[in-house]
Parts: sequence; C-alpha cells; structure tokens
Amino acid sequence: MSDPTEANGTAGGAEGAEPAAPAGGGTDERRVRVVLVDDHRMFRTGVQAEIGQTAQTGVEVVGEAADVDQAVTVITATRPEVVLLDVHLPGGGGVEVLRRCAALMADAEQPVRFLALSVSDAAEDVIGVIRGGARGYVTKTITGTDLVNSIFRVQEGDAVFSPRLAGFVLDAFASTDAPPVDEDLDRLTQREREVLRLIARGYAYKEIAKQLFISVKTVESHVSAVLRKLQLSNRHELTRWATARRLV
Repeated sequence: MSDPTEANGTAGGAEGAEPAAPAGGGTDERRVRVVLVDDHRMFRTGVQAEIGQTAQTGVEVVGEAADVDQAVTVITATRPEVVLLDVHLPGGGGVEVLRRCAALMADAEQPVRFLALSVSDAAEDVIGVIRGGARGYVTKTITGTDLVNSIFRVQEGDAVFSPRLAGFVLDAFASTDAPPVDEDLDRLTQREREVLRLIARGYAYKEIAKQLFISVKTVESHVSAVLRKLQLSNRHELTRWATARRLV
C-alpha cells in the first residue's frame, strides 16, 4: 500500500480488496475512509501500519496532515468519513480544525466525523474538542483493534470515549454543575494551554521544549502570547491564574 500524502490526500488503500474481519476468520464488507491528523510523523506512520491494512481492517487511510492548514486542505479534498484528530497541532490545535470544518460536519448527506486521538487526558482538552463537535476522544494507549472498532462506531454516529474519560465527560455535559465556558481560557490555542500548564507546574523552558518537541524560542513565543492574551505580567501571575482554574 502506498504512503498517503500530507497535503494532497492521495489515496493509500487498495481499491476493491475483500476485507477480513479484524478479529476472526470471516469476511466483512464494512469500509471506512480515514484521514490522520497528528504533528508527529512517526506516530502517523505507526497508526498507518497498525490500522491501514485495508484488506484486514476495512480502514482506508486517504490522507495525512501535520498542522491545522494541512488538515483542513486534506479533509476538504478527500471528504473522509472519519478524521483521527490530535488535540495539539501547530496553527491553532484540534479545536481550530473543528471550527474550520464545521460545514463538513454538518453535511447531512456526507458528514465528516471526528475522533480525537491524543496523549492528553486533561479535562479542558477533552471538553474543548467535544464542544467543538468531535464525536469521541480516545488516548494513544488504545490498542489497534480497539481503535479500528472506535473508528467504525464513530462512522456510524456513535460517541466513543476511553473508559477513564467517559465518566467525567458525561458528568460535565449532564450535570447542572457543569463548568461554565471560560472565555479567557478559550482565547488560548491548545498548544498555548499545554505550555501554560507546564509553566504552572514549574517546568523550565528547556524542559517544556523537550517534552513538546518544539524549540525553546517557540516556548518563549507561546509564553509571551499567553501573557498578552490573559493580560498577565510574569510566570508567577500565570501560575496563580492556572492554579485558580485547577489547570495544574
């Protein structure tokens, strides 16, 4: 199977192959077209190897993207049935992809559905993408078989969550005590929120850069943007602000 492109959505699955059931000996006619959106190439390669064998899984990976602009371009061009979406992306994060693809999600005849796939299990990340229109949220500890099953469930319109996340997602949306929208927090991109959280936990710029696979200069830029958007003066005020909102 050829590798999918990052910017033009070239098809990566074998057309017309007879898919086998993922767990068992019989065949299954189910198929789903998927786009992978994640800023780490090695992770995308691993997911492609795990789920992209169309004859075995029924999943056809039709495109990949590494940032928000690429994601919108590929999704618009390929019109997949499901998008596996990372929360933290250059260019505004997963919520920005969801915002710019709102019309595609609302298409009654051919809706594009989103399943968040992220290393983060932070409440604000989960609630942010679900509020933005994602149909589910699973963490990167998920097995290949479970991920394939989750993709098909989302294709069919179900909501899918990793077991540990399902409870507080239900509580957040069903309870009368659900946290209100934080307009200050919503001004920040997903990456800025991640930097904010690590700064509040006492990480040095070099440690943040290493953990997020970005440069120290990029960390400094994110911190400056956070301070400007929140009208704070220094990292000590930032830490108090994050602590008061239980983001640490």
